[in-house]
Amino acid sequence: MKCQLVGRWRIVEADIWDRDHLDLCGPAMITITDHGRGEIAFGALQAGLNIEYSQSSIGFTWEGFEEMDEVSGDGSAELLDDGSIEIEFAYHDGDEAVLKAKRETSSTAC
Repeated sequence: MKCQLVGRWRIVEADIWDRDHLDLCGPAMITITDHGRGEIAFGALQAGLNIEYSQSSIGFTWEGFEEMDEVSGDGSAELLDDGSIEIEFAYHDGDEAVLKAKRETSSTAC
């Protein structure tokens, strides 16, 4: 089964953070590979993803660093009718957010 979310996505909005926060340390991005791994970076967070796939959605756990502190959590992403993805992102024992991302124009699904 080929997952339609494989590729590089630009995180363009969040329900609890503004755009300045998202792009604090560089462009906010999520990368979804076809081999069970990925990456997410926004604000001061950089984390690796462990991914489970379906055709038009993923579930993931994540681990990484934010301002030198180890952080982790889980989430999911779903392809929307307009071609963007909606990401539900949660820190363990912390914030929960809904992010929206658009496919990078140089990124194509595999």
